[in-house]
Amino acid sequence: MLKIRLTRAGAKKRPFYRIIAIDERRKRDGRALEFLGTYDPKSKPEQLVVRSEALAAWVDKGAQVSSTLKSLMRRSRSTVGGAN
Repeated sequence: MLKIRLTRAGAKKRPFYRIIAIDERRKRDGRALEFLGTYDPKSKPEQLVVRSEALAAWVDKGAQVSSTLKSLMRRSRSTVGGAN
């Protein structure tokens, strides 16, 4: 099964995450099928950048979005909606 999840990058105590499409049997930092965006929890405010067209294409192919990524997208959507 395909998953859309986070993979860690960045230095020690300075996390940075990439949003990737990957086979669920691969390691967390294994080779990704495609990079779909980034998440930087250390910046103020937190930055979540997602290529929504590519994400939708993978979901149409049957990929499942991880619960962590779902909550991040929901939280960023509410922040953007509250700012406008």
